[in-house]
Amino acid sequence: MTKTTGRALRATILVGESDVWHHKSLYTEIVHRAHQAGLAGASVFRGIEGFGTSSLIHTTRLLSLSDDLPVAIVIVDDEQPLRAFLPQLDELLTEGLVILDDCEIIRYTGHDKEPKK
Repeated sequence: MTKTTGRALRATILVGESDVWHHKSLYTEIVHRAHQAGLAGASVFRGIEGFGTSSLIHTTRLLSLSDDLPVAIVIVDDEQPLRAFLPQLDELLTEGLVILDDCEIIRYTGHDKEPKK
């Protein structure tokens, strides 16, 4: 196993699950554009409860099911390529929040050829 460490920039994009871009879910469009831009990686996380500028609480609780749960798209890469990607978010987002923060990464690649005993 090879382990590398370094500094990176993390973008967390918060949108609603029902947000769309040209009849496709917005979070899917963001992930596909990040992939096309050659960014290191992106993941989508579905929230179970939250609220935004509308102050409406969206939740998965049985008595108050929501069609618009919060979704977080997390993208991590070196600062320059991630910042170069941000103008695409300007095109896609009409509502939402983008959080940028510096982070330290530990990347594990490959596996040991022989299992440890």
